[in-house]
Amino acid sequence: MTDRSRLVARLFWTTVIGGGLAFWFGTPAATATGLLVAGILLHRLDRPRRIRRLIRATARRHARTLALRRRQECFVDAYGNLIRDGWDRERAYFAERTVVPQLEARGQAEIDDALWEDILAIIERVAAAVDLPDESEAPEDGIAYERYCAARLREAGWQARATQASGDQGADIVAEQAGIRLVVQCKRYAKPVGNGAVQEIVAATHYWSGDMAAVVSNAGFTPAARKLAGAAGVLLLHHDDLAELRPIRQVEVLQPVRGRKGSTLVER
Repeated sequence: MTDRSRLVARLFWTTVIGGGLAFWFGTPAATATGLLVAGILLHRLDRPRRIRRLIRATARRHARTLALRRRQECFVDAYGNLIRDGWDRERAYFAERTVVPQLEARGQAEIDDALWEDILAIIERVAAAVDLPDESEAPEDGIAYERYCAARLREAGWQARATQASGDQGADIVAEQAGIRLVVQCKRYAKPVGNGAVQEIVAATHYWSGDMAAVVSNAGFTPAARKLAGAAGVLLLHHDDLAELRPIRQVEVLQPVRGRKGSTLVER
């Protein structure tokens, strides 16, 4: 049954039952029936506002993550065009997987084109309203960017060091906390990072006997990279995520048996 059908049914049965009661009890019952019908109509008219409020509340719970994804997934190409394809996909994914289930749980079964556009517009406004740290704080030089990322990890309590330039096997940072070893590759790019970086960090994590793997970038990640990372248990992060990163043991594919004891972290 559609929302409109449910509304008609409520009004019909309220009127029928209320009319019967009014026939027996007179004016008080008729007045109560009229007030009840008015309440049903007012509740219906207020429904769009309540839906928008729910969408905003859902988006605000993830506002910082959305803002980071928005910054990551938008970039200017070689011709000066602002490319938003990645952000548009991310925004639609969040809407479909996070917002729509919330609406359906509240009885909003119909997501028409107009409501879908409202959802996307609200997500956009919420993400744009977040005051993120200045992106220019992150160094543009590759080695300096690795050190910057290592410093952000230390803020989160990790013992983090950049690896040696030679023989790192694709790892830029190796960090440890609470017995968990994290292997990181850093990419300071002007465009989304591809799945080659994910393949490299998986190999590097095996080499370093890591428990967690991450690719960190100021830019976004391609759909292929996200798909491969999801299958391999690799975290795809913005450098602003590092200050809050906590140790967790990742999927089994990234949990080889340790071949040595202790840390072999080397400052570059």
